[in-house]
Amino acid sequence: MAPDPWLSMYDSSCHIAQQIAEKIQERNRCQRNGENSIKLNVTIRSLLQNLKEKIDHLKDLLLRAISTRQITQLEGDRRQNLLDDLLTRQRQLQASYKNDGTEPDLMRSSLMTGGVKRGVMNPWILEETEETRGLGFDEIRQQQQRIIQEQDAGLSALSSVLSRQKQMGQDIGNELEEQNEIIDDLTNLVANTDDKLLSQTRHVKMVDKKSSSCGMLVVIVLLLIAIAVVAVWPTH
Repeated sequence: MAPDPWLSMYDSSCHIAQQIAEKIQERNRCQRNGENSIKLNVTIRSLLQNLKEKIDHLKDLLLRAISTRQITQLEGDRRQNLLDDLLTRQRQLQASYKNDGTEPDLMRSSLMTGGVKRGVMNPWILEETEETRGLGFDEIRQQQQRIIQEQDAGLSALSSVLSRQKQMGQDIGNELEEQNEIIDDLTNLVANTDDKLLSQTRHVKMVDKKSSSCGMLVVIVLLLIAIAVVAVWPTH
């Protein structure tokens, strides 16, 4: 069985995210040691762009798969959760890349464990978006659930529109078939009428020709009778 393209691309995206985390650690180590990190920054930017493009493609593939019912709603929800986690990871990596590496120990811990060290908040959270700034874990989770519900509602609406368009297409196809049948019947009727008309025209011509021949024969017979009468009529 061939691997699912979406899952394969998701695995590839996770691998790229891991590469970015490792490159960021290496860059921060170079900065602490006073080494040149320009090449690493270029590599990280390229990987971040690649990750963003893959995530955008994953979004498109997931939307198409759900709208065309290639996957179940349950599988669609599972993949959406995976995609949301990957988006969060991308934002964290982007924020970490922008960090100048002045907190190397804390950054290393966050990159490797994603957690908190010695009661200090994960530095990535300091770079979070305005939508989640100041929210607790439960509030963020509720926000994500609302977003997922809105996306589900949008997908359901899209599915309904596609279903109606499909039904309209089927109705139009059925109507065209009926119209084609009517046109075929009319064509056959016209053809039969033309054949009958041609046959009647030939018949009329034959009758007319016979009538003309009979009329001429009557005239000739009458002339012959007249001549005979004159010939035998006594003269005085």
